[in-house]
Amino acid sequence: MIKGVFGRYLDVDLTSGKTGDYEIPPDWYEKHLGGRGVAARIMLEELKGKEDPLGEDNILIFATGPLQGTNVAGAGRYLVMSRSPKTGTMNEAYAGGFWGHELGRSGYDGIIVRGRAEEPKYVSLINGKVRIHDAQNLWGLATAETERILEDKYRGARVTSIGQAGEKLIPFSCIINDRNRSAGRPGFGAVMGSKKLKAIVVKGSQQKEIFKKEEFTRLRRKFSNELLKDPKMGDWGELGTTGTVVALNELGILPTKNFQEGEFEAADKTGGEEMEKTILTRRDTCPGCPVRCKRVCKGTFMGEEILEEYGGPEYETMAAFGSLCLNSSLPGITLLNQKCNQYGLDTISTGNLIAFAMEATERGLLKPGIKWGDAEAMVRLVDEMIEGKGLGHYLAKGLVAVAKEIGGEEFAVHIKGQEVPLHEPRGKKSMGISYATSPRGATHMETVHDSQFEVDNSTPDIGVKVGVPGASWKNKPRYCKIYEDLCSFSNSLIICAFTSSIRIERGGFYAPGMVRELLNLLTGMDIDAQEMLRIGERNYVIRRLMTAKDGYTTDDDDLPQRLKEPLKKGVLDGEEIPDETLREMISEYYKLRGFNKYGPTDRKLAELGLEDLKGHLPK
Repeated sequence: MIKGVFGRYLDVDLTSGKTGDYEIPPDWYEKHLGGRGVAARIMLEELKGKEDPLGEDNILIFATGPLQGTNVAGAGRYLVMSRSPKTGTMNEAYAGGFWGHELGRSGYDGIIVRGRAEEPKYVSLINGKVRIHDAQNLWGLATAETERILEDKYRGARVTSIGQAGEKLIPFSCIINDRNRSAGRPGFGAVMGSKKLKAIVVKGSQQKEIFKKEEFTRLRRKFSNELLKDPKMGDWGELGTTGTVVALNELGILPTKNFQEGEFEAADKTGGEEMEKTILTRRDTCPGCPVRCKRVCKGTFMGEEILEEYGGPEYETMAAFGSLCLNSSLPGITLLNQKCNQYGLDTISTGNLIAFAMEATERGLLKPGIKWGDAEAMVRLVDEMIEGKGLGHYLAKGLVAVAKEIGGEEFAVHIKGQEVPLHEPRGKKSMGISYATSPRGATHMETVHDSQFEVDNSTPDIGVKVGVPGASWKNKPRYCKIYEDLCSFSNSLIICAFTSSIRIERGGFYAPGMVRELLNLLTGMDIDAQEMLRIGERNYVIRRLMTAKDGYTTDDDDLPQRLKEPLKKGVLDGEEIPDETLREMISEYYKLRGFNKYGPTDRKLAELGLEDLKGHLPK
């Protein structure tokens, strides 16, 4: 068994009320490390395929990797994996904050939740002791209220929970910890709600065994210091992801008006620079991280107070509720972010849905509807989703269902049922390939963004030596695969993308190299650049086995029609993605992956040391 792991998951059966240990085979850690790799192996082992995401047979996994609980900068995260109400197959979500750090000190590497309780429950894991409790008094409460009650009861513990959206099984509901950190996108709030699981409380006190503790501690400090010294990371801490709004607008790739346009005339009113001058009160962080990139805001909108405890919007939220909806009100965007954190709604999905509703209104397909840029109506709409009233109640069915009902499928921007994040594939072609082929549906965290490798020698140790402009197709299938494998490695460690995989060559500080050194000192494994990519590829591949069991093939890989149309406005005005070119790029990508129509071949599994998984792929 490698160092840095406990070797077991907590196994909770809500149907029987029993708990136990789920022992992880030692070779799983050696092949997959943790996070998405080990969680996907559990999913393959425990599920037959095609289970109802909201049914009793589905399982919900909370996972850590070796770095959690060690105070490495960027490692205060956790993964959630389950079958998604959106995509109908295996999916995953990640969240920062402090809950994952506590789980990394709990004596368990993760938690498996099975079955379904008859009445609302919450689970406590306090210093190694597990109990299932009645949660009737918590059901119906907002996330912050739930956290306050449980934090008062379990001093020093951390809480992850669902709000009213998850209880109501809204398909774009999410899981919230620390009031403002979200495991969003796949609809896992609804999975928790279907199991009648309101919250999980964790307090840990167990230290992981470290292969070379003193050397690991020294390198951990050096890693933090290097992050602080790097001027670009310093700038990142000042504005966080919110600085991306104006930057992408200048590049003509800020998603605007439901992905019709690439430039928003009020971008400067909705970006991080404006936030810093107006409603930002301080910056927040995660365990062990000196960057402090998280936003904390205070203000008012529509007579309602914007509370610091709900944090502040990140780039995705600012663009989803801002440019995508032609909304120029920063306080309005911030209140929408707060309400989504309060109710447990995914902000990317909610913003996409509202932008769709605005275009549907403009086309005369939705009456009464909602007009472009109406921030007050947007706030009321989110409240209605939870209250079960009016247009909000109707839209709470989700983008795919509503689009099908009203005949708006041609401008419903989703992939495999998951709404597209706020990154424009017409200007980031590698990301477009990843969007189309990802088994998770549309996600911006599966690969590195094209702008990261526009310069030469961005990551030479993994074979990327020639820079390519974002809008070019040159080398994009190859770069897409390489960086997907790199991100898959990071997601198996569950380390923040901003301190690891997208931190490429900058003045001698190469983050992936230092992360590998940290991992070697922690676990005792000798992982070089090529083994890093091999682990990442292995963990990407096993997720495709589950989606293949669920019936997904390469025929399902595509971009929505809207993203193939010519982009309007901005410096990339007229840029498009021809269907024929996209098919060629996807075909080339799969040749590099060694996949057939259904996914990884037995030959590819053998190449990756996964012979025991042969036969999972449908023929």
